[in-house]
Amino acid sequence: MTNPLAPGSLAGKRVLVTGSSRGIGADTVGYFAEAGAKVVINYRNKAARAEKLQAQLAEKGAESLVIAADLTDPASVAAMFAQVKDAWGGLDILVLNASGGMEAGMGEDYALRLNRDAQVSVLETALPLLAQGGRVVFVTSHQAHFIRTTPTMPEYTPVAESKRAGEDALRERIPELDARGIDFVVVSGDMIEGTITATLLNRLNPGAIDERRKSAGKLYNVSEFAAEVALAAVEPVPADHTRLVGDTSDFVEE
Repeated sequence: MTNPLAPGSLAGKRVLVTGSSRGIGADTVGYFAEAGAKVVINYRNKAARAEKLQAQLAEKGAESLVIAADLTDPASVAAMFAQVKDAWGGLDILVLNASGGMEAGMGEDYALRLNRDAQVSVLETALPLLAQGGRVVFVTSHQAHFIRTTPTMPEYTPVAESKRAGEDALRERIPELDARGIDFVVVSGDMIEGTITATLLNRLNPGAIDERRKSAGKLYNVSEFAAEVALAAVEPVPADHTRLVGDTSDFVEE
């Protein structure tokens, strides 16, 4: 996948992408770094993977920080942003990419704690660092964005409902963000080929990905969707603050 961002177009910009040691987050960080931005590679517990990505970006001349943080732990989140402030003084772009809820052994309320509460906590902690003219991007799925009007598979419903709750909680902050001169946009995509979520869903519900691909006509892969997330950080924000990626004909608007 070719980088959708022009070389040097983000020179001097400071970017943090949550959950960026692998998958969509890692590819998004890569696009930003190649466009000249300084990037934070955030991870929860896979340091080696994050450090490998940092080394790959360094070979291309990119500056990055690798910071571990459990987004469900406010103290951990505060420590992450304190490190960013010490290193760079602030942020220009915050991408809320990390999500989950299908992991085993994380507790019954983990989906809500990560997909709603942690998203708000991260935004609130980042606000003092976000520069005027900056942008916040929230990454979600069509299955979550449209969950109120279009049911999804039972295995994914708790995650979808919690991600929609997170989206709603963030949207409530739009007036405050506007007053600070900070843009906000939601990027929603269909199931993404090659993600952990898609793999887990296909394991729990064999054939689910094939069925969704057939219905949608095409499912984006990780690098393709990451390109859309990167573009959402720089292109004009739609009036409804929503960037829908791919086909949505099977989903009903509220």
